[in-house]
Amino acid sequence: MVSRSEILIVGGGVAGLALATRLGGTLGKQGSARITLIDKSFSHVWKPMLHCFAAGTAQNENDRISFMSQAGAHHFEFWPGEVISLDRAKREVVLGPLRASDGSTVLESRTVTYDALVLSIGSCANDFRTPGVAEHCLFIDNLVEANGFNEKFRMELLRAYATNAELDIAIVGGGATGTQLAAELHKALDIVGLHAFGPTPPRLRITLLEAGPRVLPAFPEAVSAAAQQELERIGVSVRTSAMVSGADETGFSLKDGTHIPATLRVWAAGVKAPDVTKSYGGLSLSRSGQILVKPNLLSVDDDRIFALGDCSFIVDDPLPPTAQVARQQAHHLARHLSAWIRDGQDVPACVFRNKGAIVALGNYNGWGTLPGGSVFGGGVLKGLTARVGHLMLYRQHQVELYGFFRGLMSCVADWIDTMVRPSVRLD
Repeated sequence: MVSRSEILIVGGGVAGLALATRLGGTLGKQGSARITLIDKSFSHVWKPMLHCFAAGTAQNENDRISFMSQAGAHHFEFWPGEVISLDRAKREVVLGPLRASDGSTVLESRTVTYDALVLSIGSCANDFRTPGVAEHCLFIDNLVEANGFNEKFRMELLRAYATNAELDIAIVGGGATGTQLAAELHKALDIVGLHAFGPTPPRLRITLLEAGPRVLPAFPEAVSAAAQQELERIGVSVRTSAMVSGADETGFSLKDGTHIPATLRVWAAGVKAPDVTKSYGGLSLSRSGQILVKPNLLSVDDDRIFALGDCSFIVDDPLPPTAQVARQQAHHLARHLSAWIRDGQDVPACVFRNKGAIVALGNYNGWGTLPGGSVFGGGVLKGLTARVGHLMLYRQHQVELYGFFRGLMSCVADWIDTMVRPSVRLD
């Protein structure tokens, strides 16, 4: 291969930014490869925290990581943009025009070449083409959407205060995102009540709709039952085996004929890859649009293209679309891509080691499942221990990207910030 290879990473989520940071610290620092990260946003947020941004219980300014700042500190380049097409024969990707918020064109369409292409564009909710969902529902798949929901939530909350009315919110999807969002919204109202316009906050009525027989289906049944009980204790109406057949401006329609009224309608069900994967040079895709890859994360169609994280689908051993999987795959590729580039050595199969899962319902409760024999001998965490564990996963993510000292300073800055600012977004 050439002496200075062009490694192009598309998508700055958990996997993409971790990979760019690690490769920048080795190949980029040595000058043996040019590492370029492309993302349509200018900053990174930890996706498992998007429900906190949506509820306003996390401060965007503190929790965003600037791609430009990270690139400057870790010897890689960053360019904003979105890949709209891929020419595998020429090893080129085409970026769409970059436009300002007023619609004016900042950068025209550009072409970028590569020797190795890593696709890590994440995933989004899957509406399964349910009638009315795309037109009448809100999504929280990225920071822009989470902020958009928060804006609508605060305005509707203000309206409810002024008219002494109820605020109805319906969330479709009883997985981690939907359940945590429901709890986080109640937490936000509890905090807003300390700062608000009157002594009695409006009633928040949240309905959580899950098509399956229980919420948190990825967790043991005991955790699902405990989580549903906790949600109902704080006032969330949980409806399982509730199949949504349609949505309109007034709420959701269920297949049993029931209508769920809702001023704000959130779709947090299903997982699929962004539709743009269909324009990626005819790469083989799963039914959900994920790129089919071998166990070593190479595309089944092209030995120059890797895919990792939520947008990839390992044909022989499918893995869940979680931050834990994305992180391990990024670390694996960072370890072996240097030898692949320098010596042409095959990247070995990536072996996923399950460390368990944690879900936190605001300040109310939390649970963590640990696989037997791999973490502390296995078992289940709950309550404060699980909630602290959930927070520590985020802090670990910060330390890995910033380095120990800057990561520690970020924790201190967050702690100081809580002493001078409201712990919920009010403006």
